[in-house]
Amino acid sequence: MISPYPERALTVSPTADPTRVRTHDGVVLAAPPGWALLPPGDAGLTRRVKAAGPAWTVVERKGNKNFSRGVWAPAAHIDAARGDLDVERAKPAYARRLAADAKRREVAQGEYVATFEAEVLAFLRFAPAWSEQGRALARAVTAHATPVGSGTVARTERIPVAQRAESAVIAWMRHQTTAYDSMKIARVKGERRAVRRELAEIARAVLDLHRRDATHPATCPLCRAL
Repeated sequence: MISPYPERALTVSPTADPTRVRTHDGVVLAAPPGWALLPPGDAGLTRRVKAAGPAWTVVERKGNKNFSRGVWAPAAHIDAARGDLDVERAKPAYARRLAADAKRREVAQGEYVATFEAEVLAFLRFAPAWSEQGRALARAVTAHATPVGSGTVARTERIPVAQRAESAVIAWMRHQTTAYDSMKIARVKGERRAVRRELAEIARAVLDLHRRDATHPATCPLCRAL
């Protein structure tokens, strides 16, 4: 049906029909006449289109993650915003600003990587006899967890960086020192979470072995993984 809310900003989900969307309360709506779908990928253009007037933000949820599927808005708003951006982006000042922004992000990322690795080492607290293994583990976890866009716990800002470091170590060990990736886990609510808790306890016990200046079995899964 044609939407009765053409002048309202909405967050909707996609349907099998690319010209229709579904509201949070299950109502299926058709895009108003004169509207077009702006694909995701250009954040600057999307911001301008949303600022120009009512728009429908299409979000698809898969598992625990939300994915942008674009924005429905008046085609005239999209065309005008795109034209303005094309003019702005053709100016030398825009290129200089992009380069400066990229440099700032690079510096910030470098600082975060160093901070994160230090937090990992602080969590590990390996004894001197295992300091080399501790540094190797910190490097491996940091390299895996900190890249921009990796989607790992290290990239969230909802918890303190020390907690991110701890969670990243446990996650790395779950994948690298256990058979988790090949386990057959029953599709029962809470079962995967229970398995992860059990493996986390095992990981913590393995880490504790390296917090003492004493030898331990050559079959240590962490030493083998490193």
